[in-house]
Amino acid sequence: MTRRPLVAVIGAGRADAGLEPTARRVGELLAQAGVHLINGGLGGVMAASAEGFQRAAAALPVERRGIVVGVLPGSSADDANRHVDLAIVTHLGEARNCLIVNSAEVCIAIGGEYGTLSEVALALRRGTAVIGLETAWESIPGVQRADSPEQAVALALKIIAQR
Repeated sequence: MTRRPLVAVIGAGRADAGLEPTARRVGELLAQAGVHLINGGLGGVMAASAEGFQRAAAALPVERRGIVVGVLPGSSADDANRHVDLAIVTHLGEARNCLIVNSAEVCIAIGGEYGTLSEVALALRRGTAVIGLETAWESIPGVQRADSPEQAVALALKIIAQR
């Protein structure tokens, strides 16, 4: 059996409302592609991408459905948003960012604040591809800019296929 790719969607836990539809669409497209989604398991971009993922996954045959993994900063699985299938409790705070990006084959950064910046830096240092979508961090050398959710996911899938 071939292992399904794990794609991280990283972004702020308190995203402005304008980014949530973008994150939802990225989640939908990732689910339709048959990959797994990993993120920080909380609100904002994380919850929106997970919600879109679950909505699209529900329309797929069971054997094509991926899961949403939430790597939580605190000490309780109850902190996870309701769209997380597998909550990983770390009690590591923002240090959990390392677990997220080290687990992913590619990262899609949507919006974000300094926590997202740390994930971008950790991923790039590790050699993990980062795709920037509506983020201030897309000007960082090594971050590949996407202009739409469709372009971001297509680029992520291309990167995965090339490995």
